[in-house]
Amino acid sequence: MEHVAALTAELLETDRTAGARRAAPAALRAVASVAATGRRPLRSSCAAERSALMELLQVAAWMLFDAERHGISQRLSRRALALARTLPEEARSVELLVLSVLCLQEEHLGRPATSLRISSSVLAGRDLPARVAAIFHVREARARARLRQGRRALRSLAAARELLADGPCERDPSWTWWFDRSELDGHHGLALADLGDLDGAASLLHEAAAAGDAPAYRSLFSTELASVLARAGAWRETDAWLSGLVGSVPDIGSVRALNALARTTRTIERGPRVPRALRDTSGHLAASLREETGPAHPAFRAVRRP
Repeated sequence: MEHVAALTAELLETDRTAGARRAAPAALRAVASVAATGRRPLRSSCAAERSALMELLQVAAWMLFDAERHGISQRLSRRALALARTLPEEARSVELLVLSVLCLQEEHLGRPATSLRISSSVLAGRDLPARVAAIFHVREARARARLRQGRRALRSLAAARELLADGPCERDPSWTWWFDRSELDGHHGLALADLGDLDGAASLLHEAAAAGDAPAYRSLFSTELASVLARAGAWRETDAWLSGLVGSVPDIGSVRALNALARTTRTIERGPRVPRALRDTSGHLAASLREETGPAHPAFRAVRRP
């Protein structure tokens, strides 16, 4: 049990500081090593052992999601859920974290109805701590925004903001540490982008991107801001923002964030009356992205070489 907990802690630190691009391979190795050394059926092992393994599986599933390895990520999430449901009720709160990641993943993969079904079920069926409820209101809002249910999405976001404003409470699980105002601002911005409010989205994403000492995955908010600016045709602002991101590409640990940058280069390539300076910046960005991930990466199939 101590060995598994130590592996999980090490993975979490790598993910926080360097991101899923570096942490995901280590996560796969950790899961494989634990599976190879397991000797007893999981249901007959002690609850503490099952809990430790569940947390490792959940952490690995999150990292593989952020690394865009969705098949294996979802398999690990299902294994984590199965383990969680064998634990005593007081030890099962991480089940909700797994479900929150599955909600986000389903929306990310273009299945907002499934995401909404999960989030609404959680909100309807449990007496949730305030911060956990806020997380699922955000998940619900992101799904509703993708489904073009604008008013209901905004109501869910308002509920999340009100719950977060109350501050932490004793019932909040320790795993909710990452859900703060910057996280909410970022997801609020992404929801507005899906609803077509690009100015509102850009403002909130800028706030989220400006937050200091953030986990590595939050580079996503910076890269999604570039995408929103390009979609709005704000070419001067896009160029200024992308110019600051080109040099940071080797340090971006979220594959989702890298893919958002690749989408931005495609938007610029197809855009009308794009200034030459921005096309040059976009070309440098595309070259940097290919150098980091390789031209065979799915994100770059539609990106023309400069």
